[in-house]
Amino acid sequence: MSANALYTDLSDYYDLMCADIDYQAQSNCIRRLHQIFGNNTNTHLDLACGTGPHVRHFIDYGYQSSGLDINQPMLDRAAIRCPEAQFSLQNMSEFVVPEQLDLITCFLYSIHYCDGIAKLSDCIASVHKALKAGGVFCFNVVDKNHIDSSSFVEHNAESENSVFTFRSGWHYSGSGEKQSLKLSINKATADESFIWHDEHRMVAVSITQLKELLKPYFEVHVFEHDYEKITPWGEKSGNVIFACVKI
Repeated sequence: MSANALYTDLSDYYDLMCADIDYQAQSNCIRRLHQIFGNNTNTHLDLACGTGPHVRHFIDYGYQSSGLDINQPMLDRAAIRCPEAQFSLQNMSEFVVPEQLDLITCFLYSIHYCDGIAKLSDCIASVHKALKAGGVFCFNVVDKNHIDSSSFVEHNAESENSVFTFRSGWHYSGSGEKQSLKLSINKATADESFIWHDEHRMVAVSITQLKELLKPYFEVHVFEHDYEKITPWGEKSGNVIFACVKI
């Protein structure tokens, strides 16, 4: 399969795959960070928006929200979920917007989909260009030095008389700027089962490296990865939320 084949071919099951994610808690946390650091206005873009669940919450909070993704089937579903929003088929490493925005988000560690440090740097520059003065860029990230390649997450879900098992895990060799996200989906019916495997190339970066990449463009704030409370990063965990204010 190609790097995007799993998401394209199984877009019908993407929401099922993410059924255990608390989109509302994530969206509300970032809304609170925007209230703290933002410019009191509410135009919003969600990078790698998928089927649009975060966009839906921001619209419900009163934002003028939009999204972009590299997979059209995802965007088709996002448009059904959020008919008020504008969606565009773009790569977040080199996107453009018609007007500058107040808030740009990137949830679910999707910033790592930039394939290498150069592409990540391009993404940061594109975000900076797309934000108004005082605009905020929020995203979550995992430090490459804290990745346990032997660990994974798994959950089951039922749909259309089938049982699905979704499994994913980060893999990093211990050196370099590339890591991968390995995914598998098992679909079992009464008569047969199917399994899909995919591996996504992703950028490996440390929190320290990322702060240096952001510093020329933003005032950088780092928080513990906790969507229930806003706690400054204690510099020990490798799973954090960034809130970056355009200089």
